[in-house]
Amino acid sequence: MNNIYKLILIGSIFLAVSCVQGFQEINTNENAPIDVQPSLLLRKVLWDYGEQMSYEGFVSGGLLGQYLTAVDFNLFDRHSLSEPQFGGNPWPIFYTNLRDNEIILQKALTNSTFEVYEGPARILKAYMTAALTDIFGDVPYRQALQGKNGIISPSYDQQEDIYLAEGGILNNLDLALSAIDEYMGTIPLEGDILFNGDLQAWKKMANALKIKALMRISDKIDVAEDIKSIFDAGDYISSNSENAAFDFTSTEPNNFRIATARIGDFNIYVMSLTNQEILEAYNDPRIGTFFRTTSGDPSVYNGLLNGPDASQLSISIADYSLAGTVFRENTGALDANFITAWEVHFLLAEASSKGYIDADTKSLYDLAVTQSFEYWNTNLPSNYLNVAPTAFDESIALEQIITQKWISNMVNGFEGWIEYKRTGYPALKTVDASLNNDLIPVRMPYPIDEAALNTENYNQAAANTDNNSINAAVWWDVY
Repeated sequence: MNNIYKLILIGSIFLAVSCVQGFQEINTNENAPIDVQPSLLLRKVLWDYGEQMSYEGFVSGGLLGQYLTAVDFNLFDRHSLSEPQFGGNPWPIFYTNLRDNEIILQKALTNSTFEVYEGPARILKAYMTAALTDIFGDVPYRQALQGKNGIISPSYDQQEDIYLAEGGILNNLDLALSAIDEYMGTIPLEGDILFNGDLQAWKKMANALKIKALMRISDKIDVAEDIKSIFDAGDYISSNSENAAFDFTSTEPNNFRIATARIGDFNIYVMSLTNQEILEAYNDPRIGTFFRTTSGDPSVYNGLLNGPDASQLSISIADYSLAGTVFRENTGALDANFITAWEVHFLLAEASSKGYIDADTKSLYDLAVTQSFEYWNTNLPSNYLNVAPTAFDESIALEQIITQKWISNMVNGFEGWIEYKRTGYPALKTVDASLNNDLIPVRMPYPIDEAALNTENYNQAAANTDNNSINAAVWWDVY
């Protein structure tokens, strides 16, 4: 019997060792990819970020920037920003796409076959990082996306360093320009739904983003020399044909997400009173592109003050203007844009008005407005740029420039809100039933997941923002 037991024991050990040795092979799906080509990741990052942030920019950004008013499920519109509804949580969108973009960048830096991707990957890293920090302030940056290196609780970087330090936004744009200039290979850039592989177009985007970043921090540091250098060289996005954008379609699967929203969800969002007053004061025909007339009276547009308390009011959708057909039935006419010629020229008009560049401010303003009308497929009235209040007036130059930029950013509501934070224009309204002491927020709060999963670093960041307050200004915000 003892010999039998010994044989059984030896057999069991042999079987166990055999199972362990073959475990990885047996449990590896040979048909599942363990790596991905940069071309596929680039396409994914561009589409996913563009689609998701266009939606976020329309709904949550649209409420913060007072383009739209939410008539129901509207705690976010009342400025309880820690309670996202139908959007309002862009944090994971940023970090998911920054992670995938970082994979592209590391492949480009470690494999000569993929060198062509370095410039675009650095440009996208700078672009997404700028949007992230402009919305939240200090965020995990240098230690972020380092899980494979054992860093699962990244520290928060100060916004000033994210913009200015080595490896930051401006440095990455400079490194991207150098990488593109120095690329001597013949392998094309694939997966590029912005520029179809045109590296010179990516250079124009990088310089356009440098202008934007420099103007955003221009109240904190002297940016005149750098902006003048870019302007004088002229190698930036200057016409709508050069825009960093891709087209939605009018049918699935590549249409704007609002197009497939349930009618009840679509009807939550109506024109804001802020938007109505600005567009009507300007006698601006883009109102008909952005909105519909009311179904109760097809001869009028009507907006609603942001932040109503839906539990205390009886609101009839028929009395207010819903978003225009370009956001629902005709999204093939809509773009997901990263940066456009009109945005660049509004930035340069501001730079000119402040003496940073030697240029005619009125000409830049007129060009930007004209390009905005073209972008939105709306005819520019012949007298629009010749009569008040839309004719350029040097005495109110900044207000006019930023307000026109705000109008143009209808699908990028976060941008309108960010520029309001920076300049105070246009004059946004105190919301109807504020849950933030009648204050307009100046940053989005860190999400609750950070408090649970990155507790120590979150606690420090929260302490630096008055307990994660939405009223704590970001570094560049001096208004």
